[in-house]
Amino acid sequence: MLRAAVIILLLPLNLVLWGTPVLVGGVVKLLTFGAARRRVILFLSWLGERWAAGNDWIFDRVLNVEWDIDGIVDSEGELNRDGHYLIISNHVSWVDIFALFRAFRGKVAFLRFFLKRVLIWFPIAGQACWAMEFPFMRRYSPEYLVRHPEKRGRDLETTRKFCRRYRRIPVAILNFLEGTRFTREKHEDQNSPYRHLLRPRVGGISFVLASLADQLDAMYDVTLVYPHAEATMWEFASNQIPRITIRARRIEIPEEFLNDAITHPSPTRERFKEWIEGIWREKDALMESLTSQARK
Repeated sequence: MLRAAVIILLLPLNLVLWGTPVLVGGVVKLLTFGAARRRVILFLSWLGERWAAGNDWIFDRVLNVEWDIDGIVDSEGELNRDGHYLIISNHVSWVDIFALFRAFRGKVAFLRFFLKRVLIWFPIAGQACWAMEFPFMRRYSPEYLVRHPEKRGRDLETTRKFCRRYRRIPVAILNFLEGTRFTREKHEDQNSPYRHLLRPRVGGISFVLASLADQLDAMYDVTLVYPHAEATMWEFASNQIPRITIRARRIEIPEEFLNDAITHPSPTRERFKEWIEGIWREKDALMESLTSQARK
């Protein structure tokens, strides 16, 4: 309980420390254009990295987590902080964000990921993410889309718009392909064919690949495993997660998937779905192996 109280106190303080200058920088960004705007965005990204470093400092001094991380380093050498990367991952809990920032911090550009539109109103954090060019997505229910079919495809257009912006700055785009955090209830509702995963969604990633095709340096598949816990944020803050396992691997993207054909119904899109599902089957097998080994 004492550890959790310290974490709950220090994380917001760290957010205020670095998030406040990001908000100020966001106002400055609105008043700049061209090369000057790019420099402001890069500075805001540097501030974001200081926030991530502060979180790691807090966790290392308060918690006894064993970080088991492997595969981040590119097989062809060190990752390029000035490059463009696509990172896909399974999604277990809010802890995933802190884990992925730790794994990639200092190796690639500041991570950006897709957020629900409502989170833009979250104090400081939401506005800071807006200032740093995070894409905010409007999620519509199937019932709403039946009544308003004109809203279909809005999220994909948002993805395309932000990818055009990312062509001008170094970026590492994080995409949780399942679209939501894993729970057993969701797993059963989907009738998922995987033991540890929900079904992957290919809409967002297809637009990222099509938009950044000629600038993308690499794609990484990350597998997150919490072998001894359900990995709720409370368990993490109260030191109930003894180990967090992160495995990454570089994925070679077939040339045929680096164009607009994967963004709309076509034989290429069907092959793209099959390719992603193959990655997901391999991930599921890896998660089963890592979980079994850790519990022996």
